[in-house]
Amino acid sequence: MASTPIDSINNFHQQLNERIDSLEMRNAFQDDVIEQLNDELATHQDEITNLKYQLKLISGRIKELRPNEGGENDIEPPPPHY
Repeated sequence: MASTPIDSINNFHQQLNERIDSLEMRNAFQDDVIEQLNDELATHQDEITNLKYQLKLISGRIKELRPNEGGENDIEPPPPHY
């Protein structure tokens, strides 16, 4: 039995609907993944900010413990026999 033009149109319409459904599912999945990645990125940014703050505190405490060490200006001169 030969297919009619109406059967061809219905088949094309069904294939088109299937492709659209597939694209919509992929889009929904990608939206979910993007949202998860965004949440993870925000969490990591908060952790980085916290770590920077802690590092600043530790650096300040180290400087308080070593008040005489100021860097290059406090390097001892070479011994007199040089």
